Amino acid sequence: MASRTALLRLSRRTLSSSMAPSRTAPFSTSTKVWHQQAPKSTSDNNNNTNAGKEVETHFGFQNVPENMKEHLVKQVFANVASKYDIMNDVMSGGVHRLWKDHFIRTLAPTPGTKLLDVAGGTGDIAMRFLDYCKETHGDNSAQVTVFDINPNMLEVGKERFTKTPYHNTSQVSFMEGNAENLEHIPDNSMDAYTIAFGIRNCTHVDRVLKEAYRVLKPGGRFMCLEFSKVENPVISKVYDVFSFDVIPTMGQIVANDRDSYQYLVESIRKFPPQKEFAKMIKDAGFTVMGQGYEDLTFGVAAIHSGFKL
Repeated sequence: MASRTALLRLSRRTLSSSMAPSRTAPFSTSTKVWHQQAPKSTSDNNNNTNAGKEVETHFGFQNVPENMKEHLVKQVFANVASKYDIMNDVMSGGVHRLWKDHFIRTLAPTPGTKLLDVAGGTGDIAMRFLDYCKETHGDNSAQVTVFDINPNMLEVGKERFTKTPYHNTSQVSFMEGNAENLEHIPDNSMDAYTIAFGIRNCTHVDRVLKEAYRVLKPGGRFMCLEFSKVENPVISKVYDVFSFDVIPTMGQIVANDRDSYQYLVESIRKFPPQKEFAKMIKDAGFTVMGQGYEDLTFGVAAIHSGFKL
């Protein structure tokens, strides 16, 4: 009941804030902004048997009108943007840094790779990608587009890159938009597509996967790092206690924001388990090798991979 009340508070705050005009914080590097309206889902409309009834989706453990979720999620990440890395440290016990390093090593980009990093606003994956190319290959031609729906997150990433040799070079660019509709990114234009700890927050995961497939070149690789399902019952019980008792409390202490952390924990539990998500990747057209995923830390997180062949 407490978690439902917290999310209802977050929902009300978000609806109120979403009525105000949005602003992009000033920065030396301009951000491209497109406001798209995602097409209606035929399957969702068929499931809506009552005329006039709003289609609903989940926001954590709460059901909300489908057209509200994007605003709610944007508010969560607007709230946590300045402390996002600390948030990931809290949620993973700091292990997320090792997961991300392994994620990039698994991608193993070659010289000149063009990467689209979706939901990558703070630049954490993008930085690792460029560092890997430089340190492994001595390559300064690799390029990454950091794509995110939230301008607050993008501003954190831009600020981070000002302190690196990649600042004001063609190796990194930032773009604001919706992962469900990458209309300004051409077909067959990217060598790799990454999304880390972001896809579970999207309203229509199937649309995200189809867009990823479209923008990748033949032979291109899709990779997703996401919190996942722990199968071991003993570890799962400990993980649940940590998730629902410790993480929201730490969110209150670290960021003075229990509600956003409560949503993030609940969103993990609503995301499809590994095998189900691997099937969704296949259904989007990707070819997967073996089971299609690698569990990390007993399945607390997983790396999913697919190729456009």
